[in-house]
Amino acid sequence: MSAESGSKVRWGIIGPGAIAKSFAAGIRDSETGTLAAIATRNPDRPGLTEGFEGARVVAGYQALIDDAGIDAVYIATPHPHHAEWAIKAAEGSKHVLCEKPMGLTAFEADAMFHAARKAGTFMGEAYMYRLHPQTARLVELVRQGAVGEVRVIKSTFGFALGDADAGHRLLANDLAGGGILDVGGYPVSMARLIAGAATGQPFAEPETVSGMAHLGPTGADLWASALLKFPGGIIAEVGCAVQAELDNVLRIVGTEGRIEVADFWFAGGTDGGTGRIEIVRPGSRRETVEVTEPRHLYSFEVDGAGAAIRAGKQELAWPGKSWDDTLGTLRVQDRWRADAGLTYEIETPAKRVFTLRGDRLAVGPDPIERRQVPGLSQPTSLVALGSEYLPDFASTAILLDGFFERGGNLLDTGHIYQNGKSERHVGGWLSSRGVREACVIVAKGAHSPLCYPDVIGTQLAATLENLRTGHVDAYFMHRDNPEVPVGEFVDAMDAEVRAGRIRGPFGGSNWTRERFDAAVAYAEANGKTAPSALSNNFSLAELVEPMWPGCIASS
Repeated sequence: MSAESGSKVRWGIIGPGAIAKSFAAGIRDSETGTLAAIATRNPDRPGLTEGFEGARVVAGYQALIDDAGIDAVYIATPHPHHAEWAIKAAEGSKHVLCEKPMGLTAFEADAMFHAARKAGTFMGEAYMYRLHPQTARLVELVRQGAVGEVRVIKSTFGFALGDADAGHRLLANDLAGGGILDVGGYPVSMARLIAGAATGQPFAEPETVSGMAHLGPTGADLWASALLKFPGGIIAEVGCAVQAELDNVLRIVGTEGRIEVADFWFAGGTDGGTGRIEIVRPGSRRETVEVTEPRHLYSFEVDGAGAAIRAGKQELAWPGKSWDDTLGTLRVQDRWRADAGLTYEIETPAKRVFTLRGDRLAVGPDPIERRQVPGLSQPTSLVALGSEYLPDFASTAILLDGFFERGGNLLDTGHIYQNGKSERHVGGWLSSRGVREACVIVAKGAHSPLCYPDVIGTQLAATLENLRTGHVDAYFMHRDNPEVPVGEFVDAMDAEVRAGRIRGPFGGSNWTRERFDAAVAYAEANGKTAPSALSNNFSLAELVEPMWPGCIASS
């Protein structure tokens, strides 16, 4: 749905905590919005309506989404619940402004945007500073060359919680606490914005990211730093903390001086005021650019979202964060976390047993067609999903959940894929969802240079352990080695069939037809199980050069 042009957008708030009160104050000072309701799971909580004067109290988040008197939903729950309620809101035809981080990862945010894309609704990420006039002025100064060519960007957002207990939101493992997700996105998003301004783009993507962090007893990052290198040689140093007082000054260093902005995300202050952009010239000469804005800091994101909704747009207008901009910032945070070894327990197979929208996994309507393949125990989807690169379990679960919900049940794995890492993620998904018997698993092994019969059993054993299963439904040798008699390969695969570790067809990937026919003939002459499947690369495009060296391909 879209609010009529000129009418007030009726906002509902999910998660009425401290940040939601700031947003409510922004609505009161906005030109486009009105606060209609707040949703809570505890409607009898004392003091609940303080800061949300005039708003109806709705019992339960889903009830707010189902409320016909609500046009748009602001989501201010703890981080792990952003994706679930943003997706449900979009499916309920509600527009969404979600507090940062949009999701725990770029993969989550992508799924959220996909839901909005299908629903035709607005969805945006709430970084309040991005739509404040001070940010636009800062970008303008960089574009005008106020300090020459930009060389280095330095930015931090860090504070010390003190003696907070492990259950505090910013430290709790099950709430994805820590600095990188909670405040690290501010310096990262600003660095990308300034690097973009310096190179004539809305924002820039770093070529490399190198991150580190100190992890506390709960597994949350207490303080962290990262280096980003952008095209054009621009380097950004960013930092964040929840247990360290950082200086929190943005510095943009150029060939003709530097720009300094203290606490850039607050601009002139939460309730309005004058923000100061300091330009430091060579010789320490200072020039102050003041940006005075009496309106509430959060009113700008309210009106940015409101303008988009009233215009029928699905994304925030620049300098607000577009979908691509949000995904870019989260990809940096993903890489930062990966470098730091930061994975929350809620992102592991033991804890993440539901889909992103909080459901038990099931096949949805209009599934992919399935057909019975000779030798397999059940019908197989006409589309298979490969697993060459699966970065972590949480993102793998999003991908495989979506595939399964559409009726996909044919999964292709390979012992060589990330040295078994991809198979471990698939295995975690199969076990956490309880769908091993509903899926058809194709495994591959004996990739060159280890393309020998005696590695098949060893690699298959590792594959089965990674996949958390006792058998695969089909098996392919990943490559052929013509220097080895074909019968030795047939003997090795036949042994796995007889042991029950391959329970369906087997054969070769990247085998010539002549070699395959020789394998069948050997099996028939020696009482062995004959190979019955050939899986070579087939492309509708004519390949100028093979995607993978050594492939047998047709086009």
